[in-house]
Amino acid sequence: MTPLLIRHTTHYAYSSPVALGRHRLLLRPRVGHDIRINSSSLTISPQPTKITWARDVDSNSVAYVTFGPELATELRIESQVHVEHYDDKPLDFLVEDRAVMYPFVFTAAERVELSPYLVPVFNADQTTVGTWVEEFLTPGNTIETYVLLDLINRAIATTFTYRAREEPGVQRPGETLEKRSGSCRDFATLMIEACRHLGLPARFVSGYASTEDIPAAMGATHAWTEVFLPGAGWKGFDSTSGTVTGTNHIAVAVGRNPESFPPVSGSFAADDDNVSSKLKVDVSVTRDR
Repeated sequence: MTPLLIRHTTHYAYSSPVALGRHRLLLRPRVGHDIRINSSSLTISPQPTKITWARDVDSNSVAYVTFGPELATELRIESQVHVEHYDDKPLDFLVEDRAVMYPFVFTAAERVELSPYLVPVFNADQTTVGTWVEEFLTPGNTIETYVLLDLINRAIATTFTYRAREEPGVQRPGETLEKRSGSCRDFATLMIEACRHLGLPARFVSGYASTEDIPAAMGATHAWTEVFLPGAGWKGFDSTSGTVTGTNHIAVAVGRNPESFPPVSGSFAADDDNVSSKLKVDVSVTRDR
């Protein structure tokens, strides 16, 4: 078991007083057999009138924050979570015999349940992605399923250049392949589209990574891919570090579309049409000694 302390601070500063609209927060880790939350706190200034917790379609824990009519020149959201992580043997899993070698066939029931995660998001890039994937698997040949996934995951981590990006959204997979660079969310998007091209269900994961073990996650949230393997379930592949996810990774939100999971989203209104905002985010994940 690994105890971890997650600190996440989001600060908006506005050039003129604004009325804060409803905000949506994805900050609470997904709990399960591998992660347990010992304690958590959420501090918001100005004080909201109401915080409502809900589960979205992917069972992510979402906080909806409502503010009063008072005007504000800044918004500060501080989340602190103490977790216990039990996934200290990420490679200790077995897939069903039928899925050991690729290609394999999913059952009819599996295909129904997994269909959202088999459909590419970036259809226009499928030819480019497919050509790239052929570097790892010659059509007509077979390969161990895990070995194939590991080859693709490590190739992104070792042959592409990591580049932090402040712009919202993700790069198209074709753009990442052309530039041979991107952020963690761009690498995860490429991995997802590659898996879906191969007929393997994959989903986007937004969360945190230990800043002590994955320097690329320093000061920001992290992103990686989960692939569904019969018998093993959803297994995480981090294309920034080239590793299978374990105690260094804490999932917060999962889903089909990589552009659907900003940690903090919302709106504001102002009389000044030229009002601007500045955003500062600080994230750290450290051993909770």
